[in-house]
Amino acid sequence: MENIQEILKNASLTTTQISNLSAELKQKVLEKLAEKIEQHSAVIIQENQKDLDRMEDENPKKDRLLLNEERIKALAQSVKDVAILPDPTHQLLLEKTLTNGLKLQKQTVALGVVGMIYESRPNVTIDVAALCIRSGNVCLLRGGSDAQYSNLILVKMIRETLSEFQLNPNIVQLLPVERKHVEELLKANKYVDILIPRGSQALIDFVRQNAKVPVIETGAGVCHTYVEASANVDQASEIIYNAKVSRPSVCNALDTVLMDRSVSVNLISKMSVLMKKAEVEIFADETSYQLLKAVDYPFLKRASEEDFGREFLALKCSVKVVDDLDEALAHIKTYSSKHSEAILSEDAQKIERFLNEVDAAAVYANASTRFTDGGVFELGAEIGISTQKLHARGPFALEKLVTEKWIIQGNGQVR
Repeated sequence: MENIQEILKNASLTTTQISNLSAELKQKVLEKLAEKIEQHSAVIIQENQKDLDRMEDENPKKDRLLLNEERIKALAQSVKDVAILPDPTHQLLLEKTLTNGLKLQKQTVALGVVGMIYESRPNVTIDVAALCIRSGNVCLLRGGSDAQYSNLILVKMIRETLSEFQLNPNIVQLLPVERKHVEELLKANKYVDILIPRGSQALIDFVRQNAKVPVIETGAGVCHTYVEASANVDQASEIIYNAKVSRPSVCNALDTVLMDRSVSVNLISKMSVLMKKAEVEIFADETSYQLLKAVDYPFLKRASEEDFGREFLALKCSVKVVDDLDEALAHIKTYSSKHSEAILSEDAQKIERFLNEVDAAAVYANASTRFTDGGVFELGAEIGISTQKLHARGPFALEKLVTEKWIIQGNGQVR
């Protein structure tokens, strides 16, 4: 394909149809899509296996790429969850009459054409399409080549479902994977209203630096857990283990453990037992290195400067001993990607200070950062976790796939 101009034009032409659909019809479309996903689970797994076979087992992206029966059921359920959410469009936000008699209304409307650029996560294909359909948006999906077969079969099912309801299938389109088409999409401000990159920091930086279309970032996660002096060390060990090990390849997984010096010996003694079971490779500062060496931790390396502020996306993390809350806050301010940060503490004043001072989309007290997720927050599926501050921050879900429109009615007023 020489260019994607025809795809872009077709997307723009379908905005009127999707934005005018009733909430009930959009709901029925999504219910049918969920049913189709469940019915064709075997075919999806078959196509997904083609992608898996092309990826090395050691690649941390492989877990993200995998679609098994359990995950496909979860995908279908997420579509059902989105279907029953309130329609975010055509909501009246404000209504008033000015002194000159003009009647003003402000209401929510769909964004228009949403371009999604993402890597090897085929679940994003379904989540984004479902969210866009429910919110009356057209979507252009540009998934990574790693998930090409998976994305092709999923988008085929989405487009078939749209056609079954006599809707234009170009409401959802999958773009070719060649890099030149990404650059074309980034400059398509005539046809595309918003771009959303989701993936590595390199992908997000590339989109932000080259796009002429407005961008909403869903950022990489460099997530810290700080164990303060008063923390329950047994509980802290379990939280750290969950945050790192439950699913290490996702953006809300733990990357760095910060611990007060006063609890470091006890915490490392308990934490190391759990981390050793999962074979977590630890990159330790000099103090924690000596403590981990003393308990014969087998998967141990000395940390370099690059190991702090690093999103590992694997069974790896960095560890640093700090003197107090001030040092922990300074470290997080320096290295955080502003995704999810946690404090484990029994000191209410220090917890309050941490929650108030840490600049991140989600801040936690005495819980795992793994909860930062649209579905877990009962928002339905999500586009991603936004780490910026304009329009959307945190789980970027259905409620944020709209903008505002002013409607003014008069009877001859002039200014």
